[in-house]
Amino acid sequence: MFVGRVVVLHPSVFHTVIIIMSESVATKKPAGKKPAAGRGAKKAGSASSQSRSFRAGLQFPVGRIHRQLREGRYASRIGAGAPVYLAAVLEYLAAEILELAGNASRDNKKVRIVPRHIQLAIRNDEELNKLLSDVTIASGGVMPNIHSVLLPKKTGKGGKEDGSQEF
Repeated sequence: MFVGRVVVLHPSVFHTVIIIMSESVATKKPAGKKPAAGRGAKKAGSASSQSRSFRAGLQFPVGRIHRQLREGRYASRIGAGAPVYLAAVLEYLAAEILELAGNASRDNKKVRIVPRHIQLAIRNDEELNKLLSDVTIASGGVMPNIHSVLLPKKTGKGGKEDGSQEF
């Protein structure tokens, strides 16, 4: 499990990182189980290898993100906690966008998420729209919007309309 200093970028991201970290503690194996026997069993002296993603309770690859941070030359040194935190933030953003896009696809009575649903999900959410304001989504279309000037004027309670062209 990742234990260390956490820099808060955004309250919702911090909340998600705490939840992910607490879930990784809850998913540990009980100590009373016997080790597996047979050909695929681990040797008694060898340490069990767990990926850093598994230890952090993430789906996104921590090792790959660490490698890309090193190869990208963003800094001369990359700490051990940086790729874990970045993977948690990216996983949170992906889950948030996919959840909203799934809701948009369900609203349109579709089973499959297409780029249009991702566009609708991002543009209808205030924070995601601000984050991705300069992003163009291919085949996303535009937000449905009719300017209020172009809409027909509402009539009063009487049957008489002002501005009518009838004589």
